[in-house]
Amino acid sequence: MTAPTPDLASLRETTDRFLGAAAELDDAALTEPSLLPGWSRGHVLAHVARNADALVNVVEGRPMYADEATRDADIERDAHRPLDVHLTDLRNTAERFRHSVTASDDWGRVVTLRNGVTDTVARLPFRRLVEVELHHVDLGIGRALEDLSDEFTEREIAFLAERFSGNGAIPPVTLSAPDGRTWRTGSTEAAADGPRSVTGPAADLLGWLAGRRDGAALACSGGPLPTLPPL
Repeated sequence: MTAPTPDLASLRETTDRFLGAAAELDDAALTEPSLLPGWSRGHVLAHVARNADALVNVVEGRPMYADEATRDADIERDAHRPLDVHLTDLRNTAERFRHSVTASDDWGRVVTLRNGVTDTVARLPFRRLVEVELHHVDLGIGRALEDLSDEFTEREIAFLAERFSGNGAIPPVTLSAPDGRTWRTGSTEAAADGPRSVTGPAADLLGWLAGRRDGAALACSGGPLPTLPPL
């Protein structure tokens, strides 16, 4: 398996954009609510930094997080820091992740992430890219899902559709964007009431799959819009 050079380049660009946007905030703005329920903007910045450290753990063969309580406590601990401390932490942890993952000599190596999810080292830069892109939107400072590139949106829809595929709690679902792109997800078993067909703009499909939108802008035939489990 080859190095994910395009993803590493995109991650650098996306991280720089995220840091530039965060630098326009001030300490007071960090205490204001983000678009994620229960989290301030400071919580979002703290999470993005701690996620980089967690992915370094994964690359280097350690558990991603010690446990869920520790993960949550670390985010809460760091959420209330001044902006300059956040920015320094974000830059340093981004660089640590870049150095760790590019030092890998086996891109096909399977690693274990949160909740027992497994993946290859080669896919970690894209996973990190997702974190930075979506949490930039979560800051609520002007960037929306519609501003994400078509390539990223398509890849993340496919990524999340794959993640939910085979989940028996979700009926079989076909996702369709207006331009004709389609994805399948949910249970692989035939549902008693038939498959569901969910259609709508790609940004809204992504928002629903990622837990950022309630799906109100989507149309669902064959039954009600399924309830997705948390990521």
